[in-house]
Amino acid sequence: MSDYSIETKCVQSGYTPENGQPRQIPIIQSTTFKYATGEAMGQLFDLEASGYFYSRLQNPTCDHVAAKICDMEGGSAAMLTASGQAANFYAVFNIANCGDHVVSCSAIYGGTYNLFAVTMKKMGVDFTFVAPDCTDEELEAAFRPNTKAVFGETISNPSLTVLDIERFAKAAHAHGVPLIVDNTFATPVNCRPFEWGADIVTHSTTKYMDGHGAAVGGCIVDSGKFDWLAHADKFPGLCTPDDSYHGITYAEKFGQGGAYITKATAQLMRDFGSTPAPQSAFLLNLGLESLHVRMARHCENALAVARFLEGHEKISWVNYAGLESSPYHKLAAKYMPGGTCGVVSFGIKGGRDAASRFMANLKLAAIETHVADARTCCLHPASTTHRQMSDRELIAAGVPGDLVRFSCGLESSDDLIADIAQALERI
Repeated sequence: MSDYSIETKCVQSGYTPENGQPRQIPIIQSTTFKYATGEAMGQLFDLEASGYFYSRLQNPTCDHVAAKICDMEGGSAAMLTASGQAANFYAVFNIANCGDHVVSCSAIYGGTYNLFAVTMKKMGVDFTFVAPDCTDEELEAAFRPNTKAVFGETISNPSLTVLDIERFAKAAHAHGVPLIVDNTFATPVNCRPFEWGADIVTHSTTKYMDGHGAAVGGCIVDSGKFDWLAHADKFPGLCTPDDSYHGITYAEKFGQGGAYITKATAQLMRDFGSTPAPQSAFLLNLGLESLHVRMARHCENALAVARFLEGHEKISWVNYAGLESSPYHKLAAKYMPGGTCGVVSFGIKGGRDAASRFMANLKLAAIETHVADARTCCLHPASTTHRQMSDRELIAAGVPGDLVRFSCGLESSDDLIADIAQALERI
């Protein structure tokens, strides 16, 4: 459905029932699939035929939903994972292994930072973190001969910086490596990173795509535009024979548009097993069907809340790219002219203690680890999602100790503002 608008893709892409088939995507709740002969199944194991044999690798329900997200992003292939964290791990580890290096923005989700700086470092993958607004010289200096990818978030969680996708893509491509962009907060409704030079997109589908706090999940989408064979020396996993699949060379057998996701599915999902449940994929699809409608309301509410906070005497600063006062307003207007996201970050005068008292006094907004949901929620990241980071790392990530992340849901903006106002009055 590539010729249709994003609104139509949200509703219709990924699954087209034939005569007499279910109108809704069916839930194929089965771990395994029957075949008439061992030879037929053997072809699946050799990647010589398409089909399903074990749901740890692929499942029809999950593939239908992945196909929808792929179409929404304008990609060539996609896969679902059990979480957004798994999606980011697979996206990087698919091309960067022990002894390799990755350049990453420092302003990223705390869980992703910990994955990169601690866990993957133990696996032998080294990361250099750069500020999203670093100079061209600083960005260039971060690259090494063994750099295999550049990573960033369209809108960082929770600092809400906006990535200059074109600039980072240009730098990545100058060094023969892909740009991986986590597009969770913007969603393809508000930004399609492939149109600005990104090569791989990831999502925590747990957030806006699901939208109802129902199912944890993730997704990886390949643009199909990065020429792996042109940089074969950098990507041996894609461009040399895989002994575990009888010497298949992914980039040659599955082409530029299929090699990356095929390898991630056949190799990483096979070995690590971060498998999404068919039921979770079904729930995700229900959320996707209304994503275009919900994102508009999330952004409308967030802008109203941000404008109220900007004028309040007890607020020390507000970060929302939709505000004209934001240093990221011009970038947001370029990459996300229809709106950014429903999350507002701000600081309360009085620091951490004041932030804690503010959140305790809220009535509508719930204190939750979650974000980007139909229901308004808030969090103090320095004490929760980013608590594993040092004060220096918090500053580098754009997460000062007084930061409150306020995720505007679908309620009335008047009610949200009234709730914030009464909570501020009680500090």
